Amino acid sequence: MAVTALAQFGFSPEEMFRRAVDVHPGALSIMGPGKLLKDPLNALSLGIALMFGTAGFPHILMRFFTVPNAKEARKSVFVATGFIGYFYLLTFIIGFSAIALLAQHPEFFKTAADGHFNLTRDLLGGSNMVAVKLAQAVGGNLFYGFIAAVTFATILAVVAGLTLSGATTVSHDLYACWLARGKTDEVREMRISRVSTLVLSAVAIGLGILFEHINVAFLVGLVAAVAASANFPVLVSSIFWRGMTTRGAVVGGSLGLISAVLLTLFSKSVWVDVLHHTHAPVFLDNPALVSVPLAFAGIWVFSMLDRSARSQREREAFALQEFYGQTGILAIRAVDH
Repeated sequence: MAVTALAQFGFSPEEMFRRAVDVHPGALSIMGPGKLLKDPLNALSLGIALMFGTAGFPHILMRFFTVPNAKEARKSVFVATGFIGYFYLLTFIIGFSAIALLAQHPEFFKTAADGHFNLTRDLLGGSNMVAVKLAQAVGGNLFYGFIAAVTFATILAVVAGLTLSGATTVSHDLYACWLARGKTDEVREMRISRVSTLVLSAVAIGLGILFEHINVAFLVGLVAAVAASANFPVLVSSIFWRGMTTRGAVVGGSLGLISAVLLTLFSKSVWVDVLHHTHAPVFLDNPALVSVPLAFAGIWVFSMLDRSARSQREREAFALQEFYGQTGILAIRAVDH
């Protein structure tokens, strides 16, 4: 879609930018920072969430359980990172070409009183349909249907990955390994996994209805903030700091998770825009600026305070873990979890 859209401008980014500026009501202002973020603190918070949250997404982390050995794990990370970077490079082409090309299709928009079309306000289906409508503009109904199918398949893949990850966490990590202390059978674990899937799906559907009219790109930032706060600090600390203990990981990760959820709930994006209260208790639209450092602090403090025999064994085992992680030597077989 990006190649086809760029071809409309003779593969000239400069021409694409010029035509986008010509047709947009904001004119040259669209070449500056966007209006999604109000101030530098919110921009910094969103940046932290998007950078570190990607490394903490459970549906991405679970892919490490699908490789046969350490060599393939490294290759998988390299390929996946390449695709992610490639996708991010395409977003500015899709965005600016949509501004320039969709303006030529008034049938895509609601009737505007001022004679201008606003992509975020007047597009049929809302701003979340910009990329899909761009496919229709550059490739007709056939390409429109193809991109719609790809979009739907992608949503299913992400939802399936998250649901599987969540159900596995509840049935295996929380129940089998923690509550049952390993004294359970696969039948009961599978039953709990199925119930967890239904419960998680019901919660997700309810939240989807509640956030129906919120911009998807903004919601991704909030989700990334939770992953950056709950998962990323634990991962980084376990890889690079020999002093981290299980107690520190649990407490720090919990602090990051709880603070991220609460700060998101009390932010303007949820407290005012979704729940329709008058004022928001929290000025940050994205909680990562507070929740991520809080998680790291919790990991450090409670790991330093942990003097148990288990923590001593964990610290002593770090050197061997680091050797395996950095070299891949001896770590050649998949491990049964």
